[in-house]
Amino acid sequence: MMPDLLRRLVTLKPESFLRLVFGRGERKVSAWMESTTMNGGELVNKAAVGCSVVDVYGEDSAMEDQFVTPWTVSIASGYTLLRDPRHNKGLAFTEKERDAHYLRGLLPPAFMTQELQEKRLMHNLRQYKVPLQRYMAMMDLQERNEKLFYKLLVDNVEELLPVVYTPTVGEACQKYGSIFRRPQGLYISLKEKGKILQVLKNWPERRIQVIVVTDGERILGLGDLGCQGMGIPVGKLSLYTALGGVRPSACLPVTIDVGTNNEQLLKDEFYIGLKQKRATGQEYAELLQEFMSAVKQNYGEKVLVQQFEDFANHNAFELLAKYSSTHLVFNDDIQGTASVVLAGLIAALKLVGGTLANHKFLFLGAGEAGTGIAELIALELSRQTKAPLEETRKKIWLVDSKGLIVSSRKESLQHFKKPWAHEHEPVKALVDAVKAIKPTVLIGTSGVGKTFTKDVVEAMASFNKKPIILALSNPTSQSECTAEEAYQWSEGRAIYASGSPFDPVEYNEKVFLPGQANNAYIFPGLGLGLIISGAIRMHDDMLLAASEALSAQVTQENFDNGLIYPPFTNIRKISAHIAAKVAAKAYELGLASHLPQPKDLVTYAESCMYHPEYRSYH
Repeated sequence: MMPDLLRRLVTLKPESFLRLVFGRGERKVSAWMESTTMNGGELVNKAAVGCSVVDVYGEDSAMEDQFVTPWTVSIASGYTLLRDPRHNKGLAFTEKERDAHYLRGLLPPAFMTQELQEKRLMHNLRQYKVPLQRYMAMMDLQERNEKLFYKLLVDNVEELLPVVYTPTVGEACQKYGSIFRRPQGLYISLKEKGKILQVLKNWPERRIQVIVVTDGERILGLGDLGCQGMGIPVGKLSLYTALGGVRPSACLPVTIDVGTNNEQLLKDEFYIGLKQKRATGQEYAELLQEFMSAVKQNYGEKVLVQQFEDFANHNAFELLAKYSSTHLVFNDDIQGTASVVLAGLIAALKLVGGTLANHKFLFLGAGEAGTGIAELIALELSRQTKAPLEETRKKIWLVDSKGLIVSSRKESLQHFKKPWAHEHEPVKALVDAVKAIKPTVLIGTSGVGKTFTKDVVEAMASFNKKPIILALSNPTSQSECTAEEAYQWSEGRAIYASGSPFDPVEYNEKVFLPGQANNAYIFPGLGLGLIISGAIRMHDDMLLAASEALSAQVTQENFDNGLIYPPFTNIRKISAHIAAKVAAKAYELGLASHLPQPKDLVTYAESCMYHPEYRSYH
């Protein structure tokens, strides 16, 4: 039987019905109505009545009809329902649902619970030996059954996180043109300049809470991948949902395509982006300005723009500084990486003793990740010791491609490196910098693999009982050293964590579990905290709160295994605690707009989380 609401709508004159539903102008609706008629309560094309296939789209009608927008009116049932990824349940539709929603004959007769579907798919995924094949299988699943995709990811996070995110997403971006099936997210290129607001309105969802945007210039450690960088926003937002509980419909991946300087892509016939050199200067700035203005106009003050994701250093810092006072913006490469590393260092104090102020830090890499981490460590040191920020920075040293950053180089340094130029004679090689500075913590953010050599690790181990070594560059091939190398060269004394996952290592009859300083610990919970508090701006204190919340989740059992991060199996609980701390800080700073403040923010955060279990349809 036809629902009452639809029955009433159908009694309207067709013209009134279309104007009510679509709100379109008189001319377009009238033109469309000339080629359509009502047939048993369904709008069909006049030329198709009596044909074996109902030509809803006007594809077989006269040529003049081809210029009319092909509006259709339907309720998600039957064949349409099976092809709607948000509502499709596959073989989990019950007998009653198959009758009620016209699914008889469209599915095999077997019934399969979501749990059984999950078991079958995990079995199938494990048959693939190539990680990119698993990635493609997961993306196909996301496009046909959204809830099952997230159920798989939530229940098997440690196994599937490397598939949908680092390191596999790097290879996926490199080959995005070849594996491209269906567009995910919005592509905003120079062709859309002057009409970005309209492009945003083309996206079907209106209540967007998180946008992740990239311009593809610096994808992981792989360089300029142009338009193919879309894999990063898509992957990051799937983690906002799976790990942080942000509903999928509230997430929007965006790629800003201003061209690419990658000659290989420009010559690739399968490349999906603009085939031109990367735009810079005023043309680039104007496109970004239009995008940021349009985002605020279309989605409001509280939409979180995880902005400048995998942007090149020279743009990332400038854009973050420019928009942090006018928009709710967050750069995961700079701020998220910093927060997760600081959390690991706070946790590591339980293993090495002392306070953060007792340590000396040396970085290999002085880009957005390295300087972002350094600044947050200095900020935390300043807060703990009450010393000025200029003073706490002196405990942190950076090495770039030209050697140790020292005062004598200050005139030639980029602006974001200048605060780290301390008094010291020039040092070229990393191993010499280690011997000269004698750091307790060595952090790699260079994007260059195999740079923590045996000499470097042995030097760290020579004056540290437990050297802290963080090889953070992604993907795995770009890691400064492997877990096995760190443990062997330090004689099993290193406290090690990496950016990409490594398998457990056995050394001297002891098994070491290398930790992963993965941004996925921080950004999903941080995003949820900003959303539930209705925050209108980001503040560095929120990053510090997130770090403390994460470090507090490391248990004694984790420490006993040498871990400074908790296992990902508890990530949604961890995210809820991070969200609560971030939200509490937003309320404390007067940046929250959802009032009054809930009494129990952890419980409230958990109650706001999206859960991917199937629902019953009536």
